[in-house]
Amino acid sequence: MQLLEDFNLIITCSRGQEEDARIETLAVLKQIGDPNPIVEKTNVRGLLTAKTSIDPVEAINKLRDLLKERPVSFLYIKRAIPIQKIVRTDLGEIARVASELGEKIGEEETFRITVEKRHTDLKTMEIIEAAASKIDRKVSLDNPDKIVLIEVIGPLTGISLLRQGGVLSTEKELR
Repeated sequence: MQLLEDFNLIITCSRGQEEDARIETLAVLKQIGDPNPIVEKTNVRGLLTAKTSIDPVEAINKLRDLLKERPVSFLYIKRAIPIQKIVRTDLGEIARVASELGEKIGEEETFRITVEKRHTDLKTMEIIEAAASKIDRKVSLDNPDKIVLIEVIGPLTGISLLRQGGVLSTEKELR
């Protein structure tokens, strides 16, 4: 299975429900205004990638609103994760993009790095150290103003700079 190379959303679902989640993701992206979204399964069970014409952070906000209005539209999607930049899975590339995104963290703001990795031999701390070394801001692990989210999926890595709550978690939000 070919990994969609210019995805801007990662969707998680229960293992074995990838096709149902793919169809559901297409439907909800159309409902929030994307006429032609692309959603593909990955070689990781329970993980899909999507390409939407809507800004990925804005798409999460719109999906959150739709979840509140019509929770029945979200039977298979567990999480929707916005991705702003994609690079090859390489510490130098990850550090370069972390540096670019780090420039958007205000001087008085704090940050943390969150890494989720699948199908890679890179160690979490290697990734964190490479990215953090390029960001000259204070770290707050408990209550950061911004989160540098690094999502490794084999040969590709998606990176985003998000505020708290920047990832849609359907189960948490429906409680």
